[in-house]
Amino acid sequence: MSIEYKYYPTKKSTIITAPFSGGQPKGGVDLGPEYILNAGFQKQIESLGWQTTIANPLAELDLEAKKSNIKDTFHVKNSAIVSQCCKQIFDACSQSLKAQAMPVVIGGDHSIGTATVAAALSHNPDTCIVWVDAHADINTPLTTDSGNLHGCPLSFVMGLDSESYPPEFSWVPQLLKSNKLVYIGLRDVDEGEKRILKENNIAAFSMYHIDKYGIGKVVEMALDKVNPNRDCPVHLSYDVDAIDPSFVPATGTRVEGGLSLREGLFVAEEIAQTGLLQSLDIVETNPMLAETEEHVLDTVSAACAIGRCALGQTLL
Repeated sequence: MSIEYKYYPTKKSTIITAPFSGGQPKGGVDLGPEYILNAGFQKQIESLGWQTTIANPLAELDLEAKKSNIKDTFHVKNSAIVSQCCKQIFDACSQSLKAQAMPVVIGGDHSIGTATVAAALSHNPDTCIVWVDAHADINTPLTTDSGNLHGCPLSFVMGLDSESYPPEFSWVPQLLKSNKLVYIGLRDVDEGEKRILKENNIAAFSMYHIDKYGIGKVVEMALDKVNPNRDCPVHLSYDVDAIDPSFVPATGTRVEGGLSLREGLFVAEEIAQTGLLQSLDIVETNPMLAETEEHVLDTVSAACAIGRCALGQTLL
C-alpha cells in the first residue's frame, strides 16, 4: 500500500549527514552516518520510490579536533562547535525544504536537534515535533548537570532560560511552542526536565503509558495533542536509544526497559501513514560502543529500518 506524502508529491529527499559527537563525551557517534550509508541506506530509500541526493554540510569542518569535555562559563561543553555544527545543518535542512526535498538527517549526537527543529519551524511555523527518545533533551544551561549539549537541543528552540545561553546560540530562532512538542518513549528524565515539562504543559508519553495503553493508542494520543486535525506537517526526531538496548546496543546513553524493535518501527510507520512527515532525524548510533560486530549490525540495521518505515516501507 502506497503512502502519499502531502509535502513531497514528487518524492524527493536529501540525506544530510551529521557526523558530529561534540554534544556528548563519547567518541564514535560521529561514525554513525558512515556506517548507516555503508549499510545501503540510500539504495533502501530509493527502492521505496524516493529520488535522493546526499549533502555533507560538515565535510569541510574539523569540529571533532576542537572537542573538549570541560564546562565553559555557561555550564555547558563545546558550545562553539555545537553551534557551528548546528548552523551548518540548519542551512542544509533549510535548502532541502525550500527545494521540496525531505531532509533526512543522520547523526551524530542529538545536539543537532536544535538545527533540524529550527529549520522545520522556520520553513513552516505550524510544524509539530514528535520526539522519540529515552530522554527529554530539554535541559537548559541552568538545569543540566552534565553540561552535555545533546541533552539541551529543545530548550534553545523554545527559548527556555534564554538569559543563560552561550552567545554562540544567538542565531537560533526561538520558534517552538510548548503545544507543538510531544514525546514518545521517555524513561530517563532529569528532575529539572520534569519541572520544565510540567510548567510548560508539554505532552509526554513515557514507557509507563506505552505499557498501559499500547503503542498504537499512544501514537494516536500523541498526534491528538500536537496535530489534532491532522493538518500540520510533522518533524520526527528519532533517537535510537528510545528502543531497548537489547535491540540497539551500540548507542551512547543506554537505558533498560525501552521500546521493542517492533514498537519502535511502528512509531515511524504510523507517522508515515499520516502522509504529513516533513522532515526526519535519526541519531545516536555509535558503532564504537558495541561489544561485538553483531551489536554494530543490529543497531545500524535498526537505524536504517526506522528511516525506511518513516519513508513508506510497509509490512504488506
